[in-house]
Amino acid sequence: MSAVQENPAQHRFELPIEGTQDVAATYYRTRGETIVLTHTIVPERFSGQGLGSQLAHGTFEAIRSSGRKAVLLCPFMAAYYARHPEYADIVAVESPHD
Repeated sequence: MSAVQENPAQHRFELPIEGTQDVAATYYRTRGETIVLTHTIVPERFSGQGLGSQLAHGTFEAIRSSGRKAVLLCPFMAAYYARHPEYADIVAVESPHD
């Protein structure tokens, strides 16, 4: 199982897809110490294999371990969070436009 890594230069969290050069990625922008998750991409040929959930889990864990908070503009990440309320400690509720 590959680990999710943050790639600050690309403004994304990445999950390498084993046996390929592809990655699944969650893109973000920063606002102070807050990570605003904007979009998640899993290459279509890998859809339905649980990579999005693995990416979401790793992204939330990376944000938690860094001590930051997340604003969920990405519908996929918001849906994952709805199924995993244990991440309430890292999800910021304020508007991303504050």
